[in-house]
Amino acid sequence: MPWKMDINPLGSLALSALVAAVPILYLFWALAYKRMKGHWAAISAVIIAMLISVVAYGMPVNLSVLSVFNGFLFGLWPVCWIVVTAVYIYNLSVETKQFEVIKNSLAAISDDRRVQAVIIAYSFGAFLEGAAGFGTPVAISAAMLAGLGFNPIYAAGICLIANTAPVAFGAIGIPIVVGSAVSGVDMMAMSKMVGRQLPFFSIVVPFYMAVVMAGWKKAVEIWPILLVSGGSFALTQFLVSNYIGPYLPDILSSIVSIIATVIFAKIWHPKESWTFEHEAAATGRAKLEFTAGQVFRAWAPFILLSIFVAAWGIKPVKAALDQLLTIKFPITGLDKEIIDHLGKPKPAVYIFNVLSAAGTAILFAGILSIPVMGASIGTALRVAGRTLNQLKWPIVTIGTILGFAYLYNFSGMAITLGYAFASTGVIFPFFAAFLGWLGVFMTGSDTSSNALFGKLQEVTARQIGIDPVLTVATNSSGGVFGKMISPQSIAVATAATGYVGHEGDIFRFTLKHSIILTFLMGVLAMLQAYVFTWMIPHWEQVVQAAAAAAKSAATTPSTEGLNYLIITFAVSILIVIISRVVGRGAVK
Repeated sequence: MPWKMDINPLGSLALSALVAAVPILYLFWALAYKRMKGHWAAISAVIIAMLISVVAYGMPVNLSVLSVFNGFLFGLWPVCWIVVTAVYIYNLSVETKQFEVIKNSLAAISDDRRVQAVIIAYSFGAFLEGAAGFGTPVAISAAMLAGLGFNPIYAAGICLIANTAPVAFGAIGIPIVVGSAVSGVDMMAMSKMVGRQLPFFSIVVPFYMAVVMAGWKKAVEIWPILLVSGGSFALTQFLVSNYIGPYLPDILSSIVSIIATVIFAKIWHPKESWTFEHEAAATGRAKLEFTAGQVFRAWAPFILLSIFVAAWGIKPVKAALDQLLTIKFPITGLDKEIIDHLGKPKPAVYIFNVLSAAGTAILFAGILSIPVMGASIGTALRVAGRTLNQLKWPIVTIGTILGFAYLYNFSGMAITLGYAFASTGVIFPFFAAFLGWLGVFMTGSDTSSNALFGKLQEVTARQIGIDPVLTVATNSSGGVFGKMISPQSIAVATAATGYVGHEGDIFRFTLKHSIILTFLMGVLAMLQAYVFTWMIPHWEQVVQAAAAAAKSAATTPSTEGLNYLIITFAVSILIVIISRVVGRGAVK
């Protein structure tokens, strides 16, 4: 007989919420105070959450265990798959010494660490977030900064801070799509509303990164380039989200930002280049020691990566790949064995999307990168084995923390916390940001946070008499700042920078920044709710035809997606050939 979820098992919402918060508070304590290794913090937090789910919430032991198992599977695929393939490309670049060319080409643009961080972590990272999401930008950009010589804690921390402004429109806008479908709020209206919140922060984040790295005075020294980077991104983000839709804001904004920042860095440079204390003083822009062809060859693997993840984000491509090979199976003993608080059975079906996963796109880029880098098959396999060994503990951490998130969802503890936030009345718009923040902290995903709390945000807004598009959008906009403290994201960052075992240090590094930025988002939401109400877009309630959308997706012509795939591989192979032809010459 199915088990019925009880979101108020102790008869007092406040008391039930306090008990539900214990594992989260423990996780904060383990990482921030005890500086516990990420995998041990995650494992012990899951054990505590399981005990509470069984003892306080009355969840059967088998359902509690299976919920964790279900989440762990999702952590392995697709999340860890992305991390493994992304770090592999970086490791192979280092092994073949092609990364030395990348380092020199960046130093020739600017040897200033602040400028390098903005270009790689903010602008390039935003492109990867828009195309793939799910840890890809942190994995790639953090590894690149570490390879350039950044202190590991700064390489990881700066990338986590940078990976905020683009998150709500990440993975071709999937957080907005899911938030709209769950809440019943019009998707274009939600896109507009998020596009009237995040651009304020998109301008601020490059300045914030520079202040965190070098202090206020040193950040002010490079304000022109920070303004160009953040301003070009923010303006494009606003225009695209408000006049085109939620699918392309990140990709178009990042491209504009990259071009504008690199061009400006070529014509303007700070009087003194800034480096970390452990480094020798900068002597000015480096001389480019390689030919243009060699530089192109060194960057080709990351160009290939960008092409593949962008192609995999196109709906017809995903549909075609899913039709070719997707394995779905229910989690026996869990699927529809739980009745949620609305009286509906909760499905638990694991989807093993072998070909359409973003990690598979990166794998194809990695395979084509082997001849680009001039690596032998033996070298490629050796680097692959070393990468898996390097990531063994991050894989455990990521899988376990996703198990933690799924347990919160299936036990009802997450809903308890959501209703506690919803009970704050007229100041709920402020707490709407923190509700999204909490969802992303637990799940590591703005998409999952919107799925978890989107409907609650909509219902609560109507109860207090404000437009639900504001609170649903704020769930997504506030959630982006939970990304930098999510144990899943931190595990990705430490894996990419070789800082495994120091997850607590990264958590302490980013925690205060996460809270400050979420607080500011909450203040903005309050102002938009009661003062600047003209900022809320006008829209009409529509019935979200989920069934029709699913039917449409299922019948998307696979031939269109296959044509895109053929073009993708043709262009990629052409890049491989060109890179080998123009990039001849040994790299010492």
